[in-house]
Amino acid sequence: HAIMIENVDDEYILDAENIDSKYIIGTENVDAKNITWLWKVDGVDFMLKRKAAAALKHWVETKDKKCLVVQGARQTGKTYIVERFAEENFEELLEINFKEMPSAREIFAGDLTVDAMVMAMRFRFPEKKIQPGKTLIFLDEIQECEEAITSLKFWAIDRRFDVIVSGSLLGIDYKRASSYPVGYVDYLEMHGLDFEEFLWGMGIAEDMIAALRSFLHSKTTIPEAIHVQMMNYYRLYIAIGGMPEAVQKYMDTKDFRDVDRVQRNLLQGYLYDIAHYASAEEKVKAEKCYLSLGKQLLDKENHKFQYKEIEHGARAQKYYSSIEWLLRADMVHLSRRVTDMRFDLDDYARDDFFRAYTTDLSLLLAMKDFSLKQRIVENTLTGSTKGGFFECAIADALYKKGYDLYFYKNESSTREIDVIIQKDGEVVPIEIKSGNTRANSLKSLMKNHEDIHYGYKFIDGNIGVSEDNIFTLPLYMVAFI
Repeated sequence: HAIMIENVDDEYILDAENIDSKYIIGTENVDAKNITWLWKVDGVDFMLKRKAAAALKHWVETKDKKCLVVQGARQTGKTYIVERFAEENFEELLEINFKEMPSAREIFAGDLTVDAMVMAMRFRFPEKKIQPGKTLIFLDEIQECEEAITSLKFWAIDRRFDVIVSGSLLGIDYKRASSYPVGYVDYLEMHGLDFEEFLWGMGIAEDMIAALRSFLHSKTTIPEAIHVQMMNYYRLYIAIGGMPEAVQKYMDTKDFRDVDRVQRNLLQGYLYDIAHYASAEEKVKAEKCYLSLGKQLLDKENHKFQYKEIEHGARAQKYYSSIEWLLRADMVHLSRRVTDMRFDLDDYARDDFFRAYTTDLSLLLAMKDFSLKQRIVENTLTGSTKGGFFECAIADALYKKGYDLYFYKNESSTREIDVIIQKDGEVVPIEIKSGNTRANSLKSLMKNHEDIHYGYKFIDGNIGVSEDNIFTLPLYMVAFI
C-alpha cells in the first residue's frame, strides 16, 4: 500500500503509479504496493521502514496511555518517525523543538496545569487548534527544558491530550533521581537500524525474511545461494552500520567514501555533545574514553576495557566517572563480566570489569581507517580484528534487541565466553567464531552447568548440526533469535 510519498516540495503524491524515479531511493521499478515511506531528514531523503512505527501505533491505541518518551542516541531517527506517525494518525501536529525554538520554554515558565499550558501554546502558535484526540503534542529535544519534563506528570494525569517527547539524557543531571516523572511516562528506546530493518531498506521481501526464520526454527542448512547472498548483505550492513543517514547514503550513492564521510560527521556530532553537555572536569576524559573504543575492541586480543589504553598510567579512579557519563548519555553500552553462570547473572556481575561498545557500528567504524570497511566487505579481515569486529556486531544486534550483555572469563584458564544473555529466565551462552572452529569453552561450560540447556555458536558459515545443544548459526541469524 502506498502509505505516504513525500516529494522535495513537501507536497503529497496521492497517485503512486507514476512516481518519478528520483523520489525512490535505492529501488528500481517500484510497485505502488511496496512503497512504505519516503522520509526526509536534514535534507536527505529516506525510504526506511522502522520497527518503532509499530510500537508507536500500539501506544496510541492503548487505553489510559501515559506520555511517551522516545529515547535514544542522536541521529537514530527519533524525530522523523514521530512526525510521520503524526501525519498518519492525527489531524494536527504541534511540534516544539527546544533547541530550534528556545523561546518556547516560556510556555512552561508559569503554571503547569494542562489548561494553562494549552492556552500558552495557542497564543504562541495561533494557527494550531490543539484539540484533544486530534492533536499530537510533540516536545522534541526536551532535555533543553527541565520544566517541560516536569510537566509530563500533569499531561499524564489530565489524559485529554496525546503527548510524545523525544531527547537524550544529555544536559540532565544524572546524579539526581530520574528527571522524568516516574509512573507517568512510558518509554520507547530507539537505536540505529538492525539487520532486519536494513534488509527491508535493501528491498528484501517479507516472505524471504520469513524463510530465513524458518531455517532458524528448523535448524536446517540454508541453500548455499541464499546463504552467500545473506552473508554479503550482512558484511555490507556491518561495514555501514545502522545509523539511518549512513544507510541512506549508501542506498543513494553506493559509494563507501560518501558513507565514510557521513560516519565521521556523526562521530564529530557525538564529540560535540560531549564538549557541550559534559561538565568541565569530564569533557576531556569522556572524549578520550570514547575515542579509545576502536583500540579497545579491535586492536587487541583482550577486549576488556583497560584504562591504560586511554593514556599511560591511567586508573579507574580517574576515568570511571567518564564511562558512567557516556553510559547515561546513551553513547556506550556495557557488557559486564560475571563470576558465575547462574541465573540471575546480575548477582554475579562485576561493575569494575567490563567491555564498552559504541551504540552503533557506524560510530565504531568512524574511529578506524577507511580500509576497515573495504576489508569487511571483501571478507579479508584477519586475526584479532576479525574476531573483535564480529563480536562487536553480535553485541550490537543483541543490544538493539534489548538484551543486557555479560561475558565470562576464567582467569586461571583460557576458558572464555564472548557474550551471555538471559532469555526466558535462562542463561544463554554465546560463542563467536571468525571461522568454524570448535566451541571448546562453550562445550566445557555446558558440561559443568546442567542448568544451562542450550547455547549458540555464531560463525562465518552456514547452519551446522547441533551438538550437545549448541546451535551453530550464521552470524546474520542473530537478528532473528
